[in-house]
Amino acid sequence: MQEFSLMFGKDLLHATRGLRKSPAFAVISIATIALGIGASTAIFSVVNAVLLQPLPYRDAARLALIESDMRHRNVVDFPFSGPDFDDMRHGTTQFAEIAAIFSGRAVVRDDSGEPALLSNAAVTPNFIRLLGGHVVLGRDFTDADAIPQAPAAAGNAPPAQPTIAILSNDLWKRRYGGDASVLGRSIEVDGGGKAQIVGVLEPGFELLFPPRAGVDRLPELWTALRANFAAGGRNDVFLHLIGRLKPGASVETAQGEEDRFAADLRKRFVIRETSGYVVRVEPMRQHLVAAVRPAILAIMGAVMFLLLIACANVANLLLVRAASRGRELAVRAAMGGSRWDLVRQMMAESLLLAGSGALLGLVLAAKGIDLLIYLAPANLPRLDSVAIDPAVLGFTAIVATVSAVVFGILPALRASRPDIMDVLRASGRTTGLGRGRMLRNGVVMAEVALSFVLLVGSGLMVRSFLAIVRTDPGFRADGVLTFLMPIVRPTPEERHAAENDFQNRLRALPGVTLASAVNSLPLDGQNPMSRWGTEEALADPGRFRAANLFTVLPGYFDAMGTRLLAGRTFTDADNKPGLRLLVIDELLASKAFPHASAIGKRLLCRISTPEPEWFEVIGVVEHQRHDTLVTDGHEGIYVMDGYVGFGAANRWALRTQGDPMKLARLVREEIAKFDKRLAVADMQPMAVFVERAQAETRFALILIAVFAGIAALLAAVGLYGVLSSAVKQRTAEIGVRVALGAAPMRIFGLVVGQGLALSAAGIAIGTVAALGLTRAMTTMLVGVKATDPLTFVAMAGLFLIVAAIASGIPARRAAGLDPTNALREE
Repeated sequence: MQEFSLMFGKDLLHATRGLRKSPAFAVISIATIALGIGASTAIFSVVNAVLLQPLPYRDAARLALIESDMRHRNVVDFPFSGPDFDDMRHGTTQFAEIAAIFSGRAVVRDDSGEPALLSNAAVTPNFIRLLGGHVVLGRDFTDADAIPQAPAAAGNAPPAQPTIAILSNDLWKRRYGGDASVLGRSIEVDGGGKAQIVGVLEPGFELLFPPRAGVDRLPELWTALRANFAAGGRNDVFLHLIGRLKPGASVETAQGEEDRFAADLRKRFVIRETSGYVVRVEPMRQHLVAAVRPAILAIMGAVMFLLLIACANVANLLLVRAASRGRELAVRAAMGGSRWDLVRQMMAESLLLAGSGALLGLVLAAKGIDLLIYLAPANLPRLDSVAIDPAVLGFTAIVATVSAVVFGILPALRASRPDIMDVLRASGRTTGLGRGRMLRNGVVMAEVALSFVLLVGSGLMVRSFLAIVRTDPGFRADGVLTFLMPIVRPTPEERHAAENDFQNRLRALPGVTLASAVNSLPLDGQNPMSRWGTEEALADPGRFRAANLFTVLPGYFDAMGTRLLAGRTFTDADNKPGLRLLVIDELLASKAFPHASAIGKRLLCRISTPEPEWFEVIGVVEHQRHDTLVTDGHEGIYVMDGYVGFGAANRWALRTQGDPMKLARLVREEIAKFDKRLAVADMQPMAVFVERAQAETRFALILIAVFAGIAALLAAVGLYGVLSSAVKQRTAEIGVRVALGAAPMRIFGLVVGQGLALSAAGIAIGTVAALGLTRAMTTMLVGVKATDPLTFVAMAGLFLIVAAIASGIPARRAAGLDPTNALREE
């Protein structure tokens, strides 16, 4: 072993001296390898953080999310009611414990009087402990913190028990300066309720729930749920559940238990049966990344293709270099050098190139990670964990070693078998280049095939992104300023008066043309649901369907730029408690009344009552895409804020003239004049929601397109190298052709034709590969099939243009050869 180390060390020194003599070759090779390794390392850092690393919780492999679906209504990840949760946690035999959370916003005031709109996680007392979170100041929740408020007896209401609260570490430092005396302090929550601070959480504690759950990742305020879950209504759904499996229990056994639980609910409650109610148990990590896994794996596959192309490119350079060193290698063999000695020397050079490329690649990867984090969509979890850690360094080392073998072994084996007599007898300067020509051509075709697959993938992503950009979302995002601001008042009448006053103040601001509010803006990540049905649903409850439910103020559709298609929209006169009027969207109208006008018709809807009520349809508007721009999503139902008692419509939308953010300061000043006790958050243009909805496709598009562009460039460079070698090898032949009267354009066409023939062969191979591999992108595509012929043809044409340009440079050199000089050199 020591002898081998010494020999290999000498080989590395020899390789270093050899590369110093060929600086252009060394720089090009190292830069090419660095591109491939740097890109693959950067993407692997995302794969490692998002898909491979365990979640930052205690014994995370035993954590499972418990979700419910209504399959007949196409509703997934539906929350649970209090009684469902109570039955589940007391009846389970597979979970050691189950915890619940309700995530929302809370207006908080403290001794300073300054209001703040904070993200609030209302949880069962065991929630933080179940995840393994630690309280660094004060105490965690206890069961006593969740004892429900005692009911009043004989007209005497018992003293109200305060809500028990824990602060996030960030809120504690930001709002209270890290002051330990905050423990025991009371704060006012949501306009009157008192909460007592008992603890501060550890820094960085986060909730990694799927985006569809609507659970804030970094709650600022944690409160213990004081609720009698068993006494709640089965239709009052608001809880998301997480459980820790018992030792020996599995997701499969837990799923079997929940299947029986759901079957029992379907037997006991008609609505559960008719809605196709099921309960799912999902491993927490797998469920968290389920939506982004296909895109990440597709991008990882694309970057590995880029790495293979880089390796093929360097292999071609090494083949040309080995051919030009044929005489040197033949002399070494003649002097007693074994084939193993020659292979070892060539592989030492490959490892030196790969090691240098890996070091430079790590520098590029570090810069690339910053860019990835900037470009990444909001639904990509654990971005703060993306870094070059020991696992990523190990991956880089493995990739560098494998790359050295991939691009070095063929040239080494080819060069280790020189025909000593032929090489030493040969007198021409380009004789060595003739050896291995077929192998170099094959490598170039492989490069072209791999780059063509990437080009097709980028073409499909471009078409998908254009389809999303051209999608009509059902509203006009430009010029709309949005913000969240609940108007907290003790009675419905006071809330109504305050809403009217504030709405009129906003409308009067300079630059504001329209102002209104809704409970949930399109694409804001919220998912308010209701069920609806026609008269058929009275006889057959299975006919009920799910829809997004929106409570609005008058003028909402005008402010959002949503077109009225039939009937009328709401007026101030409609904004009254108990007035059962609906505006529905065109999607619902087409389903409920496919062959008639919806205006004046009745619909059964469950909005604020235990059972559905009849509502009159007064208008039909265009469909707003609420969940995503990719699909229509659920149909929409709109009711007046007054019907639900005022105050639910707290997300404001202002249509403005010009840049909406220029009015942000003016709007904040008006809010302070209106009521200093109100808190505002999330002030941003509506266009931000659209950009976020496009972000996932844009992220994949940019990365795959960049990789495809680099791959096409490397393939073109490889093609150029092969044709340059061919021109050198055929110098005498070209000289003879020119001497015999061949026109320069004929020589030019001969070389370009060879390049296009190699490219066409590579494209043919790449087409077969792409037809199979692009099917893995199906879930990422919008408005285009994975086998779209137009994309394939366009990318083939694009690459042939690139190939013609790459071939034209050596072709021009060949066409300009002087026959006398060419023959003299040979």
